[in-house]
Amino acid sequence: MGWWDHVLPAPKDPITSVTEAFLSDPSPLKLNLGVGAYRDDKGEPVTLECVRRAAEKISGCQFLESTKAAAKSKFVEDSVKLAYGNDFNVVREGRFAGVPALSGTGACRLFAQFQRRFYPDSRMFIPMPSWSNHHDIWRDSQVCTSTYHYYDPDTKGLQFQALMNDIKNAPDCSFFLLHPCAHNPTGVDPNYEQWKEVSHIFKIKNHFPFFDMAYQGIASGDLERDAIAIRVFLEDGHLLGCAQSFSKNMGLYGHRVGCVSIVSRDEKQATAIKSQLQQIVRAMYSSSPVHGPLLVSTILNDADLKALWEEEVKVMVDRLIRMRITLRRTLEELNSFASWEHITKQVGMFYFSGLSPKEVDRLQRDFHIYMTNDGRISMAGVTSSNVDYLANAIHEVTKV
Repeated sequence: MGWWDHVLPAPKDPITSVTEAFLSDPSPLKLNLGVGAYRDDKGEPVTLECVRRAAEKISGCQFLESTKAAAKSKFVEDSVKLAYGNDFNVVREGRFAGVPALSGTGACRLFAQFQRRFYPDSRMFIPMPSWSNHHDIWRDSQVCTSTYHYYDPDTKGLQFQALMNDIKNAPDCSFFLLHPCAHNPTGVDPNYEQWKEVSHIFKIKNHFPFFDMAYQGIASGDLERDAIAIRVFLEDGHLLGCAQSFSKNMGLYGHRVGCVSIVSRDEKQATAIKSQLQQIVRAMYSSSPVHGPLLVSTILNDADLKALWEEEVKVMVDRLIRMRITLRRTLEELNSFASWEHITKQVGMFYFSGLSPKEVDRLQRDFHIYMTNDGRISMAGVTSSNVDYLANAIHEVTKV
């Protein structure tokens, strides 16, 4: 046997394989509803005006070695303030450790490696369902995973009591992965009172919450409102971890800009944790890029650019909401037997349709409409020009 004869093809990723199938389809009718990045009403990627202006502001900067460390440290501080809030003691007292990451995926992977290093016998509890890559990230970091109840396929809403029971029944001091807003793939989030109850049980059980926040602003159009879950946990005195991504809310997907941070007991502990995160980064890819973080910090530290960003986030979310309303109304006008109210009850980038794998397969085969096998539809791919086609296709595959 030769050196690599035993290497077999890896299973296809459930998300990237959708795009591959879409690209190979010659049909002019084809729709790609699998991609989780924002598109305008013409179906085109968007470069935010705030990003354009930030790029102009830093165009004369020289990315010298002497400025890299300072720029990255500033980016981490700015990211933490955005997630945790400027007024929390965590920020004022420097009780956080953080490093730039290669978007949200890299941030999750860094925390998974950190968990493996210091709690090698622990496991990560992941909601059911969750972003498929979550399981792969912790598996490849050699951290065991379990699931906890989250989504109710019958009501297409939150299984809150089952979720609470799973939190109570998990071993004390367990790690839990939480989506603070715009849950991927379901678009179903706990409300404020439910987050308070979850935080209370976490306190009793001494669980460690790790928030994966890839969509701050994309759930409600309000950056502060979308961080409420994290603020609740901070108010209750939790130590916690957070992965942040600026791929969706700033349209910086190709820049891979993210941050991982951990709230610590005190500044001394934060310094130790940061040094360990830096060591993991050093052995993994040595150093993260600086251009993307500079763009983010420039926007967050310029009052006019930040206000413009907040306006543009609101524009994006308003379009997603309009498409939800239009899709629901069109389906209801077709006299579909099903209830479609969950389309507008869910929030964020995705609509968790409840379509079966057979129905998803038929949408692809007969109508050239591509989505993940679990029926997750990216509302960013739905436009004024294709929403009627999508609604009619869904009606056809779901009617009795």
